This record gives sequence, C-alpha cells and structure tokens, in this order.
Amino acid sequence: MTPARIAADRDALATEIADWFAARVAAAAGRLRVALSGGATPRDLFAKLAAPPYREAIPWARVELFWGDERFVPADHPESNYGMTRRALLDHIAIPAANIHPIPTDGTPDEAASRYEALLREVYGAETLDPARPLFDIVFLGLGEDGHTASLLPGQAVLAERRAWVAAVTQGRPETRITLTYPALESSRHVAFLVAGASKAAICRAVREGRADVPAARLHPAGETLWFLDRAAAS
Repeated sequence: MTPARIAADRDALATEIADWFAARVAAAAGRLRVALSGGATPRDLFAKLAAPPYREAIPWARVELFWGDERFVPADHPESNYGMTRRALLDHIAIPAANIHPIPTDGTPDEAASRYEALLREVYGAETLDPARPLFDIVFLGLGEDGHTASLLPGQAVLAERRAWVAAVTQGRPETRITLTYPALESSRHVAFLVAGASKAAICRAVREGRADVPAARLHPAGETLWFLDRAAAS
C-alpha cells in the first residue's frame, strides 16, 4: 500500500499539509508552480495558510497558482473553486495578482480549455512536456467517493486524452467542468492527495492498494505521490 501521512482530525490534517507546503516553498530555489484543488479539505488547508504563522512566513511572491479543475460557472458562484480559494486564502495573503491563474469560465467550455492550455504552454515554455522538467512543482488533488480526481470523471472520454493538457468535461455531472488532463497533472515534482472523512475510507484504501480501476488510480505522476489523510479516511 502507498504510504500515507495520517493526522488525528481535519484540523490536524490541515496543519500537517500546511507545514509540508511551507517547507517546500522554503526549500525551493525560485518560484513554485502549484495547481490547487477544490473541495472541503483544501478549503481547510487554505484557511490555515491564510492565518499566522503561515500567512507571514511563506514568501507568497514566489508562489504561482493554477487550478487542477473548475466548474464552468462565474467566479462569484458558490460552486466556483477559484471563488472558494479567493475567499479562504487569496484575499488574506500578499500574493501578486500576476501570480494567480484561474481557469477561464467565459466563452464556450472548449474555448476556455484551449485558452488555459495556451497559458500553461506559455508558462512551461514548450509545446511538449518533458518528464525531466515537470510543469508543476506541486499538484494538490482530492478524491471522490467514485474514485474521480480533479474532474477526471468515471466513464468520460477525458480519461483517454493524452495530447491536450486541458479539456472540457460536459457530461458526468450536472454542470460542465474544465479539467487538467492526465499528462498535465502527472507532470509534477509532487502530487499530494488530500483526503478526509470516513466516507472516503474504502475508495482511498482501494486506490492506495492498487486494486481500484478508477480515474485516481490511473494517475502516474513523474515525481513523488503523497497521501495526506485524517484518521477517518485512513480507517
């Protein structure tokens, strides 16, 4: 089974992840490119990072933020991952606006996906991903009870996408979503799954043991994979 860092409860889990993240930023020689996730566990983390000591200790000017997926809704919509991050974290830290790269949610979904992919390629500086030079330093991911991660949803065509870095997902959920694909998510020095709650325990164990044919289990990062769990998710 893939090893995991297990915390006593959700608050301790957020502290564990925040400590790990702060250490990665401190150890980096330059800027870090970080892809964020939506959901309750990341929201706990963001609230922790928005408060002392992390708010002041982390050199936010060296952190460049992206998103692993987004619902195709306006930024002020309650279901917006970017909107949640802004309320929980971005409004409380000294991060330059130029370092924040939300997924666009205007125009058509396919156009928005193409624009975000163009941005990622520009930031990366090449049209092809090199395993020796990851796109991201850190990718934060959640895990759904159905085994999805980001918006790589079970049974959807996006699971077979290996050329595009970003894709629109128009089925599988009530709302359309934009997601980074496997190639982009896998191109990271560290992929960190953040999982909390007893409802995630069964799928979490199955994925970590390699016995679940679900989207999260098909992710094969170029770098390190970490699992941050609370005791309920690890039960």
